[in-house]
Amino acid sequence: MTIQTPAPNADLAETMLQLGRNARAASRALGKLTADDRTRGLKAIAAAIRAAAPDILAANAEDMEAARAKGLDAAMLDRLALDEARVEGIAKGVEAVSGLADPIGRELARWTVPSGLDIARVAVPLGVIGIIYESRPNVTADAGALCLRSGNAAILRCGSESARSSRALVGAMRGALEKEGLPQDAIQLVPTQDREAVGHLLSGLDGEIDVIVPRGGRGLVERVQMDARVPVIGHLEGLCHVYVDKAADPEKAVAIVVNAKMRRTGICGSAETLLVDSAIADTLLPKLADALKAAGCELRGDERARAIVPDMKPATEEDWATEYLAPILAVAVVDGIDGALAHISRWSSGHTEVVITEDQTVADKFFADVDSAILLHNASSQFADGGEFGMGAEIGIATGRIHARGPVGAEQLTTYKYLVRGKGQVRP
Repeated sequence: MTIQTPAPNADLAETMLQLGRNARAASRALGKLTADDRTRGLKAIAAAIRAAAPDILAANAEDMEAARAKGLDAAMLDRLALDEARVEGIAKGVEAVSGLADPIGRELARWTVPSGLDIARVAVPLGVIGIIYESRPNVTADAGALCLRSGNAAILRCGSESARSSRALVGAMRGALEKEGLPQDAIQLVPTQDREAVGHLLSGLDGEIDVIVPRGGRGLVERVQMDARVPVIGHLEGLCHVYVDKAADPEKAVAIVVNAKMRRTGICGSAETLLVDSAIADTLLPKLADALKAAGCELRGDERARAIVPDMKPATEEDWATEYLAPILAVAVVDGIDGALAHISRWSSGHTEVVITEDQTVADKFFADVDSAILLHNASSQFADGGEFGMGAEIGIATGRIHARGPVGAEQLTTYKYLVRGKGQVRP
């Protein structure tokens, strides 16, 4: 397992600057590699993660023990936990990224202007990307792999909860790059949990960082968006809504709602609010409630929902604005598609929304009027994931409107430049 330098006992400012310089040098080296070189590196990383599985799981066991001692809640523990299947899933995710079409050098557009100049817009890497995230070890591999696929160098700063797991993963990844003769510093992990390290990253490290990507809770993302001196690709909470229309297929609705909430409650694509059309609420809401409660979900309803299912807890205004990341679901009865649209417009974080209906007109209106990054018709919100979108993996779900929106995969980690070919033209 390759240990990266500089050591954490060095002066923090110099440590961070050196990480930036190393990343910039690696970024330039990556620019000279072929797509096949990057594919080779990714396949080697997947193999190395599999080979290092015992070390990764041992490190994760230490992280889990420390997390339980700190009193982390069930959702955070679920995000942090690794087992053999999840480590294999991480390796498969890297392999999936290795099989993606190379995003670098794509000709995005080409045209000729009246002067005779031939102009092409071509995709290029962003450069050096700083990624700040919390307790998910899989982000370590996903982020490193996506940056390598897109020709970017990555500086990773994990949360303290996943520090041991992330070190084990990065050690395996860097070791694989070294064996393949590729730049190790394409993937670096900040070697300290000192909170001041985040401030140094957000400063841009004297121009060595081009973009910051935060992945975590509201506190982390808001701090990054407020303090960063470089561009940020990020999102706040996943306040995801599921609207069940009067024209919904009842069996389909029950299956989708339970999956959207309960498949994995700790991910940002988990549903947090259920909206049910008043036209069918009397008959369908009890069935939805029974299925959710049988799966272990606590329900918090508005007055109209509680009039139909009295054992729901009363919902407060805070419930409509809360990303639970837990088996808790807020429930409201609304008057048709217009009522659903009004509720979503008021409370959505712009992440993911679902409409369940067999009426195509309603689905079309939902798609046209809801302004969130991901909209689904008759499918679970748990599909809000880069891997499920065919991107291999994702760094996060961007809810902004600049540069990237929705799952941030390899293609979204590129920018472009213009290549202008002339035949001796001069401007009059």
